Amino acid sequence: MTLLLKLSQLIDWFNERIAKGAFWLVLVMTIVSAGNAVVRFTINYSSNGLLEIQWYLFAAIFLLCSPYTLRKNEHVRIDVLSGKLSPRGLAVIDIIGTLFFLLPMVVLVLWLSLPLIAESIRISEMSANAGGLLRWPVKILLPIGFTLLAAQGISELIKRIAFLQGRIDDPNAKGHTPTAEEELAAAIAAAKAQEAK
Repeated sequence: MTLLLKLSQLIDWFNERIAKGAFWLVLVMTIVSAGNAVVRFTINYSSNGLLEIQWYLFAAIFLLCSPYTLRKNEHVRIDVLSGKLSPRGLAVIDIIGTLFFLLPMVVLVLWLSLPLIAESIRISEMSANAGGLLRWPVKILLPIGFTLLAAQGISELIKRIAFLQGRIDDPNAKGHTPTAEEELAAAIAAAKAQEAK
C-alpha cells in the first residue's frame, strides 16, 4: 500500500501542475474575448477563428482542470445524502462511484473518441465556418483530459482504500485551502512582483 500511496501522491502532484498551468488559460481566454469584442465594436471586424479559439481554450480549461477538481473534492455531490454519511460511509460511496461510474465512463469516452480523433487528424479536419480553425487540436484534448481524470480517479480510489484501512487521514476532510480564484490571484500578484524586481 505504501507504493500505491506514493503513486497517488505522484498523480496528485502531476495533475495539480497541469491544472495550475491551465489556470493561465482563463486569463488568455479573457484577453482574446475582450480583444475580439473591442475590435468588433471599434472597427467592425470579427473572426470565426477568434471565436473558436475561445471555445478551444474553454475546452482545455475544463478538461485539464477536471482532475484537479476531483482531487480537491470540489466536484458535484448530492449534499442531502453525502452530508448525512460518516467519513467511512462517504469513502465507501466514493469507491463505488469511482469503480462503477467514473472509470467505466472514462473508458467509454476514450474508446468512442479515439477513432474520431484519428480520423480528424488523418483528414486535417477544419471548422465548417469561414476562417475557422483546425479541429484536431481541440479534439486531442479529449483523450488527454480523460486519461488525466482516470489517473486522478485511481489516485482517489487508493486514498479511500488507505483511509478505510486506517493508513491515512480522511481524504474528504475539508481543510482551509485557497480556492482556484485565490490561487490564480496569488500567481498573478507573484508574477507582477517578479516583474517589478
